[in-house]
Amino acid sequence: MLSRYASENGFYNISYYIDDGYSGTNFERPGFERLVKDIENGKIGIVITKDLSRLGRDYLKTGFYTEVFFPNNKIRYIAVNDNVDSAHGDNEFTPFKNIINEWYARDISKKIKSAYRTKALKGEFTGPFPPYGYKKDTNNSRKLILDEEVCDIVKRIFTVPYIFTGEKSRRKLL
Repeated sequence: MLSRYASENGFYNISYYIDDGYSGTNFERPGFERLVKDIENGKIGIVITKDLSRLGRDYLKTGFYTEVFFPNNKIRYIAVNDNVDSAHGDNEFTPFKNIINEWYARDISKKIKSAYRTKALKGEFTGPFPPYGYKKDTNNSRKLILDEEVCDIVKRIFTVPYIFTGEKSRRKLL
C-alpha cells in the first residue's frame, strides 16, 4: 500500500523501516530507532505511514515526533489513511487521533489479559506450546493431555534421587 502510494505521488528512493513483532506503544523498536538516526543524519525527507497508529500509540511521544522532531528536521510526515500531510498544514484532529490510538492499545491489552485470565481460571491452557511431557488435545486445543511418547522420561526426571551438594545451581545424581 505504501509503495503504491509513494509511486503514485512521485516519491522515489524508498527505504523501509519495519518493526514486525513490536508494539507501537514502545518507541524502542529497531526499525524506528534506525529511522530516527537516518533523519538525524539527513538521509530522509519524508516519512509515510499507513496511519498515525503505525508511527506510535503513545500520544505524547507520537505528538513529539509529529509536532517537534519532524518539523525541526524538515521532515514531511504523511499518514495515508488518516489524511495527515504536514505539507498541507496542521491537522487539528491529529492530537485527538493519537490519544484515541493510545486508549485503543490500552483497552485491547486489558481485554486480552482478561480473556486469558478467564480461560486460565477455567483450567484451559492458554500458551502457544505445551510444556514437555504434554501435548494439546486434538479435539480441544485448550486442553492438555499426557504425551505418551515422553511421559516415562518426565516421570524418571522427577523420581531419580538427587542430593544437593550445597551449591544452589549444582545437583549430583546418587
